[in-house]
Amino acid sequence: MYAITIREPGDPDVLEWTEVADPRPGPGEVLVDVAASAVNRADLLQRQGHYPPPPGASETLGLECSGTIAELGEGVEGWNVGDEVCALLAGGGYAEKAVIPAGQLLPVPGEVDLIAAAGLPEVACTVWANVVMHAKLTEGEVLLVHGGAGGIGTHAIQVGKALGATVAVTAGSAERLESCRQLGADITINYKEADFVEVLKKETGGANVILDNMGASYLGRNVDALQQDGRLVIIGMQGGVKGELNVGALLGKRASVFAAGLRFRPLEQKAAIVADVRERLWPLVAEGLVKPIVGQVVPMAEAASAHRALEEGSVFGKVLLAAKS
Repeated sequence: MYAITIREPGDPDVLEWTEVADPRPGPGEVLVDVAASAVNRADLLQRQGHYPPPPGASETLGLECSGTIAELGEGVEGWNVGDEVCALLAGGGYAEKAVIPAGQLLPVPGEVDLIAAAGLPEVACTVWANVVMHAKLTEGEVLLVHGGAGGIGTHAIQVGKALGATVAVTAGSAERLESCRQLGADITINYKEADFVEVLKKETGGANVILDNMGASYLGRNVDALQQDGRLVIIGMQGGVKGELNVGALLGKRASVFAAGLRFRPLEQKAAIVADVRERLWPLVAEGLVKPIVGQVVPMAEAASAHRALEEGSVFGKVLLAAKS
């Protein structure tokens, strides 16, 4: 089979479409003929040499994929060869075939196209695990989503609205904010022109839940933007890794700060998240209340151009990689 390999850490040109050995499923795993994968910011970091995969995971890029089950490993039940699926991965999605723990498989929901389904697992599991399972966003609360125009952001807007929340987003242009509004965002803030803390306090009194991809650079302002009993969930470090936390402000609001990724969680935790997504979120996708937002589809062999597009911030929603042109 062919897969994307990294010649050496560096810019997108180090990505190469190369013939490699076919993977084989072990006990509890399935082999999937990949239809598509998707580009995530973690892939850019791994390409640059800053984010190695967990021990035992595939060295190949790709944290999600869609495709058709080609082979079942020993002990796998509830799935059949030929089933169309999408999946959460620790690595291996940028390839024509991928081996996946059965607990991380999801059926393609509703009328979603098989290629588009490749852009769902990572955003769905990230948003659901953090905003719903951990922060417990409920109807009538205010959700602030930083980076509303990205893959995570476009999904979080829809989930927030489907759960009956007021959704506020930040983004860097009027065009991208208008696209967020079309997805259902109630409050849109251009972070280049306005202070999101001031806008949010004026409009709603603050946020109950904040989904943050920036990390250190937004830490203090995020705490300022929380209402009483607010929950700040950090899922990214685009704004750095070390920030100053005002514990007094946190105590005064009875607020919490939680930071978590998906990739390094134990298999049983990932399986539990996937199971909850399938039970509670997938019906919303099947009904069309939450949709995959695909900004661009690129042949997998041209993954370098997809990485450039994500780095440039020129795409609204997800960038997908189609395994077969």
